[in-house]
Amino acid sequence: MTDQPPVHKPTTRRRQLLGRLSLPERTFITDALRTETVGGMLLLTATGVALIWANVWPHSYESVLDYTIGPSTPLHLDLTLANWAKDGLLTIFFFVAGIELKREFVAGELRTPSAALLPVIAAVCGVALPAILFVLVNSGSGGHPSGWAIPTATDIAFALGVLAVVGSHLPSALRAFLLTLAVVDDLIAILIIAIFYSSGIKFWALGLAFAGLVLFWFLHRRGVKGWYLFMPLAVVVWALMHESGIHATVAGVAMGLTLRCHREGDEEHSPGEHIEHLVRPISAGLAVPLFALFSAGVTISGPTLREVFTQATPLGIVIGLLVGKTVGIFGGTRLAARFTRAELNPQLKWADLFAVSVLAGIGFTVSLLISELAFRDNPTLTDRSKTAVLVGSLLCALVATVLLKLRNRHYRALCEEEGRDTDGDGIPDIYQEDDPAWRARVSEPTEDLPGERPEPGR
Repeated sequence: MTDQPPVHKPTTRRRQLLGRLSLPERTFITDALRTETVGGMLLLTATGVALIWANVWPHSYESVLDYTIGPSTPLHLDLTLANWAKDGLLTIFFFVAGIELKREFVAGELRTPSAALLPVIAAVCGVALPAILFVLVNSGSGGHPSGWAIPTATDIAFALGVLAVVGSHLPSALRAFLLTLAVVDDLIAILIIAIFYSSGIKFWALGLAFAGLVLFWFLHRRGVKGWYLFMPLAVVVWALMHESGIHATVAGVAMGLTLRCHREGDEEHSPGEHIEHLVRPISAGLAVPLFALFSAGVTISGPTLREVFTQATPLGIVIGLLVGKTVGIFGGTRLAARFTRAELNPQLKWADLFAVSVLAGIGFTVSLLISELAFRDNPTLTDRSKTAVLVGSLLCALVATVLLKLRNRHYRALCEEEGRDTDGDGIPDIYQEDDPAWRARVSEPTEDLPGERPEPGR
């Protein structure tokens, strides 16, 4: 009886978590986050101005917020500047979020179920755990469980603004994870707003808004072009959605989702990508900072800060942002990676993902919006909640800064490797290393330039 050779079973390659992005995806992420980083810096500046304005000249700040402008029509568009910022400017923000979400589903990280699973689970856990912690803290007497959604949001612009300030060279894979997480988070936030913070639904207005959305989609799919046509239609859809009782920002997301975000024929960019490229600077550089200017101005004092850590509602917000978002995102990602047998990029550590999870606890923009919606009949509680959002976001920013600084040297080396372009062709070397023709080209000795040839006798 002869010995049989051992049978080797084929091994399946484990999917990599936070692996290298494709070159088109890396280029898109880099361009998008560059705009968001600038917007984040403006957002930080606008927040600082709002706080100084509200604390040094409080009566002036309140009078500006309460200034009413707009036509007194059957659609009730004579709104205060604070409401225009909340219902109007943030519609632009959510319009961009809708395009981002559509693009992620058709061409980005969410286009395949296996790739979408990790960021979706991370985002869902990052929404669920803060809400649970908030409700637990507010379950006793004196609590207000209706504000459960306040600590559930992630503000990508504010987070990138913090990164710009601390100078962290975060690798593109971690930045892409943060952006994808924020996109899914925005979808969940708009669903929460539409379902839980809408009241007095007027079905005639909602039906007309839906008809306007169908017309918007039909004209776009038929290839009709012209901002002079789509802009008035978008305003009408927004006004009808505002009148319907559904929060007006839902119109922005819905219109963003109707755009085509996949390329056809010889298109260099899809219509959705082109429109996003035009509108994103307006959203990040104008709409969101102005919203912060009109929403972040709360009175800061010793007693106010003490209430943040002694009253149930603000304490639940701080715990939700700092603990709930961090543990939810990090724990959800680790569990999903374990059960899907995904393998972490060997160039990174779980500590890197933990630091990004802390950074994602910066709620700000959407958290401020939900604070106003949850306690619209209680201005004192609204201001207390906004103060808690600012404190919780600041704590997340400080903790994340410390954690990222500890690994900043390693991040800098990874970023230099990602961006190295030996032959100057505009394509980083890491995307060409497996090409024999490229290796042969870069290994050839370069000839001296005429002006650099050594002189005879030297």
